[in-house]
Amino acid sequence: MMATYRIEGGAPLSGTIRASGAKNAATKQIVAALLTDEEVVLHNVPRIGDVAITADVCRALGAEVEWSGESSVRVRAANLRTVDVPVAFSGLNRIPVLLFGPLLHRHGRASVPLVGGDDIGARPIDFHVDNLRRLGATVELEGATWRAQARRLKGTLIDLPYPSVGATESVLLASCLAEGRTVIRNAAVEPEIVDLILLLQKMGALIAVEVDRTIVVEGVGRLRGAEHRILADRIEVASFAAAAVATDGDIFIEGAEQGAIMAFLNALRRVGGEFDVRADGIRFYRGGELTAVALETDVHPGFATDWQQPFVVLLTQAAGLSVIHETVYERRFGYTAELRRMGATIEIYNTCLGAKACRYRFGDHPHSALIQGPTPLRGTGMQIPDLRAGFSYLIAALVARGPSLVDGAHYVERGYSSIPEKITRLGGRCELV
Repeated sequence: MMATYRIEGGAPLSGTIRASGAKNAATKQIVAALLTDEEVVLHNVPRIGDVAITADVCRALGAEVEWSGESSVRVRAANLRTVDVPVAFSGLNRIPVLLFGPLLHRHGRASVPLVGGDDIGARPIDFHVDNLRRLGATVELEGATWRAQARRLKGTLIDLPYPSVGATESVLLASCLAEGRTVIRNAAVEPEIVDLILLLQKMGALIAVEVDRTIVVEGVGRLRGAEHRILADRIEVASFAAAAVATDGDIFIEGAEQGAIMAFLNALRRVGGEFDVRADGIRFYRGGELTAVALETDVHPGFATDWQQPFVVLLTQAAGLSVIHETVYERRFGYTAELRRMGATIEIYNTCLGAKACRYRFGDHPHSALIQGPTPLRGTGMQIPDLRAGFSYLIAALVARGPSLVDGAHYVERGYSSIPEKITRLGGRCELV
């Protein structure tokens, strides 16, 4: 039976919560722990679905992954017993593709089934496969499984056609134990990638991040165990910040880090939200009347695509016509149909409604939105299509008058921890039924 959130809207969020560790850092760092036969200890790990899936796939390969306390995880991969990622993990998330590097370094072979994840646009595995081949691996598709082998990977020059987060992570994990130097041009430089590099450096890797999206990796002979604290989840912080401003609330998020969300903070201030940065976190509240803005999503340090959905809900409460140009994924506005049923006025366009034409300017890609506000929202029943859209529905339900039933809680729990508890702590009315 599918779990459902029952939310009674209309109450401003107020109070204090603590930011969880970053999903997109924790999952990748658990995989990175497979590069060594020594113990890796990670702190500030969120108890969410994607972490559980990642831990399970690593256990299936022979690693020991154990929780220690509320938010620490110990990974010991001294006895990896197989190079075959079970097909059961193929459609759950996109973590399996990152296992190529660790398995090739540990055993010289890897078999990975086709990967899944949220249906928000094309996220091809081609980048990963091409880069592994450039590093010297033989990679072939056999049925629904990618099989790779290599005696030892060799450093090379890799020019990414797009600063893909997944492709950058894949090359980092594959190159830190490769022979020689690997240069990654047009690399992604998201905070979660920098955090991964910090862990790898503690493990003994030699990695330099240059100012022009270039990452240089000098291969080393072995990596050792390490201990690392994962950074705060900037997507969770922005999601709750948007909820606070949309409901005319006032919240403080302990552990929120200004540097990771600068583009979001600028956009929030432009729309009429406000924030106070403190040593131990950030306060978010409404600074005045909300007004329309124009935004484009982009790779870091731009406005993150995962901030788009919560921000669209906020913009339904802003006066005027707002414009959102989604340049990272080409099918990320499907969730707006449910918002329209709640009373939002949102129109979707295939053209680039932004300052520049993006890579989706050709073809039938619904990647721009116009939001007319403010519009009152009314509670209703909703079906969550993916992780980030799911949290935007929760925000909409909190803003709306009347009760809402939001089906598909498992999508949200993949990336957000203790959601009903955190919303309730802030004075919202939310329960899991």
